[in-house]
Amino acid sequence: VLICDKVDSILGRILTENGLKVTYEPEITPAQLSEEIARFDIVIVRSRTKLTKDLIGRASRCKIIARVGVGLDNVDLDAAKAGEIRVINAAEGAMTAVAELVLGLMLGLARQVPRMDRAMRNGQWLKKQAAGSELKGKYLGIVGLGNIGKRLGRLARGLNMNIIGYDVVPVDKEFSRDVGMLKTDLDTLLQSSDYISLHVPLLKSTYHMINEEKLSLMKPTAKIINTSRGGIVDEDALYGALKDGRLGGAALDVFESEPATGHRLTELDNVILTPHMGAQTVEAQTLAANIVAEKIIQILRGVI
Repeated sequence: VLICDKVDSILGRILTENGLKVTYEPEITPAQLSEEIARFDIVIVRSRTKLTKDLIGRASRCKIIARVGVGLDNVDLDAAKAGEIRVINAAEGAMTAVAELVLGLMLGLARQVPRMDRAMRNGQWLKKQAAGSELKGKYLGIVGLGNIGKRLGRLARGLNMNIIGYDVVPVDKEFSRDVGMLKTDLDTLLQSSDYISLHVPLLKSTYHMINEEKLSLMKPTAKIINTSRGGIVDEDALYGALKDGRLGGAALDVFESEPATGHRLTELDNVILTPHMGAQTVEAQTLAANIVAEKIIQILRGVI
C-alpha cells in the first residue's frame, strides 16, 4: 500500500494490523510517484495528489485507489475503469465538518464578523456599520442533497431556517418531511433563497453551474456559499456581481485554481475566503481514515 498524502495515523495502523505492508510518503512528487507507483497494489490519496491517466497507466499492479475524502475529481476515473481498478472514497467522513463550516460562514456573512474583526485590528470601531441579520426565518437553498447537503439541512432547520432543495436525483422523502423542505428547480431556488449553499461534484455538467445568468436570478441581498468544488462557480461573474452590488455576499472555501493566494475577491468586504478547509477537523480526518481502512479490508476479504 502506498499512502501519498498526509492522513490520520490510524489508517496505516489498521492496514498494518491486518497484514498489509504500508509505505507512507505524504510529500511524494508527481515525478517520484511516476517511478514508484508500479510497485503497489493499493494507492491512497487525499486531494493534493492527482492520479492522472498517465500515472494510472503506470500502476500495473494496482487494484484499489482510495480517496480519504469525498470528491474524486483528482482521480481519472475513466483510466481507473479501463485498468479494472476499484475506486473508493469516504463520502460519509466529512459531512458534519463541512456542514458546520457552512453554518459558520453563513453566520459570518449575516453578522459581518470577518469585516468587523479586520476593522478592530486596524483600530476602527464600526458599531454603527455593524448591523446584521438573523438566520431565523431565512430561506436556505441547498443545491445537491447528498450526505453533506442533508446534514446541513438538518442543522439549519435547528436554527429555524426554511429549507429549499434542488438535486438532479430523487431526494430522500423522509429527509424532506423531517426538515419541511420544498423541492424545486434550480432557477426557482436561486430566485427564492436568502442563502444558497452548493454541494455538487465537479463534472462537465456542473462546471460554472453558477454563472452570470444564474447570479442574475438571485436577490440583491442573497449570499452564496461554496464548499464543494471551485469550478462550480464562475469566479469572474461572482466578482462582478459582488462589486456592483447585485449580490449581497459570498463565502468560498474552494477555488478554480488552488492555492488561491492573491485572489482578487480579497479586495471585497462582502466576501469570506477560506483555504479549502471544509473537511479539516480532527474528527473528520480520523473518521475518513477509519472508513477507508475498513473498506479496503472488506474489499480484500471479499465482503464488499
